Amino acid sequence: MIKGSPSFQPFSEKPISLIGENGEWTGSFDLTLDDGELESFYRDLVAARVLDERLVRLQRMGKISFVAPSSGHEGPQVAVARSVRKGRDWLYPYYRDTALVMALGVPVAETVGQMMATRADPNKGRQMPAHAGSKELNVFAVASPIASHIAPAVGTAISMKLQGKGDVVVTTFGEGATSEGDFHAAINFAGAQGAPIVFVCQNNRYAISVGYNRQTAAENIAAKARAYGMPGYTVDGMDPLACYYVIREAVERAREGVGPALVEANVYRYGPHSPADDDTRYRPAEEVESWRKRDPLIRMRRFLEKRGLWDDDQEKKMREEIDEEQRKAVQQAEASGKVPREWMFDDVYSEVPEHLAEQRDSLG
Repeated sequence: MIKGSPSFQPFSEKPISLIGENGEWTGSFDLTLDDGELESFYRDLVAARVLDERLVRLQRMGKISFVAPSSGHEGPQVAVARSVRKGRDWLYPYYRDTALVMALGVPVAETVGQMMATRADPNKGRQMPAHAGSKELNVFAVASPIASHIAPAVGTAISMKLQGKGDVVVTTFGEGATSEGDFHAAINFAGAQGAPIVFVCQNNRYAISVGYNRQTAAENIAAKARAYGMPGYTVDGMDPLACYYVIREAVERAREGVGPALVEANVYRYGPHSPADDDTRYRPAEEVESWRKRDPLIRMRRFLEKRGLWDDDQEKKMREEIDEEQRKAVQQAEASGKVPREWMFDDVYSEVPEHLAEQRDSLG
């Protein structure tokens, strides 16, 4: 379907992988990404990790009330951002998609401003933290209820099909969302309508503290696609390039009118579900450590090193640049100031009703 790469087989027994854990290329086709694209792909992965760790520190400092750690999820998130047409296709992310929105092009100052609810927040401080959105990039604002964003994502995809523009919708969620009624109603409708949408499940094996085997009896999440008449792909989510090629193929498949697909990326959440969660109560340290050995950043760096594209000096320089960029973005977000109270009345009515205008004016 895509020139230069083969079609992947759905419902495979093993997760699809293209990079070995020592960094060797194991794909059966030649790479279509050039050296510069590979290096920038790695930069997006690292920048997302650095930002995630920075947001956790800001939360501990009391500058952010809530954060949903995303370290370990970078592979599929950056892959989604690189598989869509920015500003044309539509994204319906969930609260752990920090890497996705960053790689898509949402400025770090906006992300931090949204987390802090400052004037740098395009949502005007009216969302809880970790609820990104972008009108310019067609990123639907994240919603807190699990799976509630999947139905409107399907509705948007059907609209795109009716308009015949060739645009695609991608929606992301954790595996816990596939236990919700909203998921099943939405994916069923997408299958029946042949909607141009890709469902990307980031399966980190825990719905907060509930392990995978207590969430579902399905052998994997991709298998659920059979019931809805679409292909289901299981991919090694710690392999960034496998995520990219599989998701890109699913997106282009949808763009060509073939219909929806479900992609399950097996990832791991290194941190807790949120600051209110003590993950040491439900998962052993040995398990976390074993997944750290499969870290997507380490695997991608080894891949670049084996191709002679990366060394310690480049790593040091890149990390210093990222740290400085993000440090300035945090300063910018903080310096923009608190959101004015009267902003809560904006963007609801074209003409503010008299009683609300009176309330707004009473704020002084």
